[in-house]
Amino acid sequence: MTIRILPAIGDPDAARAVSSLLNQLPDAEPAPTVADSAALLDALAGAAAQGAAASSAGSPAAGPPSAVEALPEVVLVHERIGPTPALELIREVALRFPAVGVVLITTDAGPALFSAAMDAGARGVVGLPLGYDELAARVQAAAQWSAGVRVHLGAGPETAPGPAGTLVTVTGAKGGVGTTVTAVQLALAARAAGRSVALLDLDLQSGDVASYLDVQFRRSVVDLAGIADISVRVLQDAVHDHHTGLGLLLAPEEGERGEEVDDRAARQIIGALRSRYEVVLVDCGSQMQSANAAAVELADVALLVTTPDVVAVRAAKRQVRLWDRLQIRQAEDTTTVVNRLTRNTEIQPPLVAKATGTQVARTHVPAAFKELQPCVDAGRMQDLDGKSTVRQALWALAGELGLVDSPAVRREGRGSHRARPTLTGRKRKAITPGAAPGSGPGQGPAPGSASGAGLGIRFGARRGSAAAAGGSGPFDPAGPYEEG
Repeated sequence: MTIRILPAIGDPDAARAVSSLLNQLPDAEPAPTVADSAALLDALAGAAAQGAAASSAGSPAAGPPSAVEALPEVVLVHERIGPTPALELIREVALRFPAVGVVLITTDAGPALFSAAMDAGARGVVGLPLGYDELAARVQAAAQWSAGVRVHLGAGPETAPGPAGTLVTVTGAKGGVGTTVTAVQLALAARAAGRSVALLDLDLQSGDVASYLDVQFRRSVVDLAGIADISVRVLQDAVHDHHTGLGLLLAPEEGERGEEVDDRAARQIIGALRSRYEVVLVDCGSQMQSANAAAVELADVALLVTTPDVVAVRAAKRQVRLWDRLQIRQAEDTTTVVNRLTRNTEIQPPLVAKATGTQVARTHVPAAFKELQPCVDAGRMQDLDGKSTVRQALWALAGELGLVDSPAVRREGRGSHRARPTLTGRKRKAITPGAAPGSGPGQGPAPGSASGAGLGIRFGARRGSAAAAGGSGPFDPAGPYEEG
């Protein structure tokens, strides 16, 4: 968001110092300094009159009144402004132009003056001599307050409120662990639950979301990188409306253009998406750059996808340590998703949790690439069969993360107890009362027996009780069965 700033400073030396610092602020648009209180009030009244005249000449705006939109977001008032005393001037600006945030610049930043300035209607106090960090913090806080007031004065389609949508990032421990498949299926699950979903591809050099969903596109995330103020209309032009209902903001076809998206642009783009969508899924790939690092830092849920092998788990551990060193995210705030898990894998989820220091999702994704291959080759991941164990697991993961609120979608993702296949992809053999193979008449296992040795399957002691109680099912390693 571009912050329009109007300084009202009577002291020439202070005016030069303030102008120099304002020119260094990101996204700031400082106006020429006014020298006295009368000039300030005239400038604000003139801006409001011009906005009102523009509104009456054209069609009525659906958003906040144009008279308010034409005003600067922040006004800086120096303590030595005249002829009206600074506190009286702040009170008058607050009464006549309530959507403008006023910041007082003073040599006395003590509690008494601070309280008097707040009572007069100021949104902040900056002490002299000026410092860049303090001035930037006060200006940005006043601008955010001003933007919120303007939303409440008349929120229209062009006015983006503050971030509201849930932000979930999906990062791979290394390449090829299933990051994009996970992000796409989580987005589809959330959309099937009736939530508005945006899928952002921040794997800027090698993003494949478009390939997995068979999308031909012209605009990408790079087209938003150079825009200072992303309105809803600008965002709509860049987002591809997929027939599944997903909003796709894709990585550029030319990987070298990914360098144009820095952390500032990523924060702005994510903020714009969160203001419009209930859920924002971000595919961060496996290589950390400033853009996807900013996304991980902002995320409500940060997923780290790994496979249960030594190389991938070591890579996951390196990724977690990198985030910690850069103060992006702590290990305990990261959720690891174990993909391609089999019963015979020596590295099981508890060991992954211990090695990485992260939380491990209760839902694990089985190894069943044969189910995925037709959809991957066709570039139509949305057509993955509902009976697929991979889809069932990932949609169950969406429910675990709170992305799926509908019980019907949860049932579709998890499947019924009898229909669910094993993690190895093979169907369970039913144990029926009667004679077992190779046994005499009447020698078969009784109903409910846990033996089943003649069928080559040994069930754990909690197998039947967990299923009857609606337990976590075959994706929960707490009560697995064993194949003889």
